[in-house]
Amino acid sequence: MLSVLPEPARTVVAVAAFAGLRAAELRGIRWDDFTGDELRVARTVWRTHVVEDTKTEASAANVPVIPILRRALELHRKASPGKVYIFAGERRGTPLNLDNLSRRVIQPKVGDKWKGWHAFRRGLATNLYTLGVSDKTIQAILRHANVSTTQTHYIVVESEKSRAAMIKFEKAVSKVWAKAESSKLHGQRLGKENTQSYGK
Repeated sequence: MLSVLPEPARTVVAVAAFAGLRAAELRGIRWDDFTGDELRVARTVWRTHVVEDTKTEASAANVPVIPILRRALELHRKASPGKVYIFAGERRGTPLNLDNLSRRVIQPKVGDKWKGWHAFRRGLATNLYTLGVSDKTIQAILRHANVSTTQTHYIVVESEKSRAAMIKFEKAVSKVWAKAESSKLHGQRLGKENTQSYGK
């Protein structure tokens, strides 16, 4: 997506994918929320209403900004000077309408690959989990109130990875099983030898 989308869609998608913000949070972030290393999530925007509050208390937090995202945001800031909101409309400077952006710009470019804004949060959670990041850390990055929400609704284990995990599990079990069988056979042999010696 990043290779085919024009600005500002490209940077909006980058923030959604690499920071895991909700659509309403993407619309609400301002330049004074960006420190270079973090994005402060402090408000949401629903339709034309700016809500100086987040979805939950846990949602109001700072999100780490990886270097590739920092560079994208800095380039975006140079291209849109004087704006309060990071993603703002051209004429009035009000929060960008992401529904219009996805319908008019993103979907025509990527077609069926577009799965909606929320898919980026699930994708981030799944990618972090695949890389070995703990559930609690993923919960903190997505700012969920409960880790069960992260585990149940956001971490998706792909079928190929499930099969690979079971193959790995099978190999581990086979080693233990073979060792147990070997010990069992060894014990049976000793038992027979003892029986024979007692018989003599």
